[in-house]
Amino acid sequence: MWRRGIVLAVCAVLLTLVMFFHAEIPNRIGNLGSLSETFLPWFGVFVPVLLVLGLVRRSATALIALLLPAVVWLNLFGGLLTDKSGSGGDLTVATHNVNAGNPDPAGTAKQVAGSGADVIALQELPSGQVAAYESALADRYPYHSVQGTVGLWSKYPMSGTRPVDIKMGWTRAMRSTVTTPKGEVAVYVAHMPSVRVKLNAGFTATQRDASADALGEAIADEQLGKVILLGDLNGTMNDRSLNAVTSQMRSTQGAAGNGFGFSWPASFPMARIDQIMVKGIEPMSSWTLPATGSDHLPIAARVEL
Repeated sequence: MWRRGIVLAVCAVLLTLVMFFHAEIPNRIGNLGSLSETFLPWFGVFVPVLLVLGLVRRSATALIALLLPAVVWLNLFGGLLTDKSGSGGDLTVATHNVNAGNPDPAGTAKQVAGSGADVIALQELPSGQVAAYESALADRYPYHSVQGTVGLWSKYPMSGTRPVDIKMGWTRAMRSTVTTPKGEVAVYVAHMPSVRVKLNAGFTATQRDASADALGEAIADEQLGKVILLGDLNGTMNDRSLNAVTSQMRSTQGAAGNGFGFSWPASFPMARIDQIMVKGIEPMSSWTLPATGSDHLPIAARVEL
């Protein structure tokens, strides 16, 4: 019982070390640190696998060693297993990467609007389909602006709308002041550069990281005290390369959501790369909306201004 399962025990210890010291995994080689942090919650899948193997081997050593990764994973993500959503709030926001190849832009727009959101942000808007989204949302949202491939629709007046330079060479981020009944809110919409996993290059996230730094600077310079960020950041809250943004804002899902809220890919969500983040605002609830014609799931949140 004690001599069997030594290999399983070693695997449990290695899994523990990877999760506990994930911030120490260097990004110098293929951005391995960011890659591991993007899918860090899924490391917990290995715990029940090792548990079953330990039981099959009837190894006390393996089962005791398994307590280490279980405790570390629960410390990292146990808080996401409970429902933290509450009632109340005075502003509902939603965001969706609609996918440039979406076959039903009008239906997608109406489905997101059906969430009851007061403010909607859309990303990856192809110029040829902007009119379809505008027409579908015109009745409910009298105020809107499209900057490059991102857009913002609001039931409340918008002012000070402008593109935000995130160092891409074209516009994929914007900022606007939304004047709600509870006061002014600075709303940012952003679509970070895409990332890829390549055998010869690793996790290709360099351009996204530079854009995240630029977005973080813009938010840090914001004059209004209440800020909402809506968008596809192509990264999770665990990814250290988004620290310029995540260090100064709160995730509505992490603060007031139910579960992990994975949003991509829509067919089998594995990561929450679509984010609603706030600064100077209290999240009340956060949730994922049903699938549309996009490869991302839309997400929404209710906040207290």
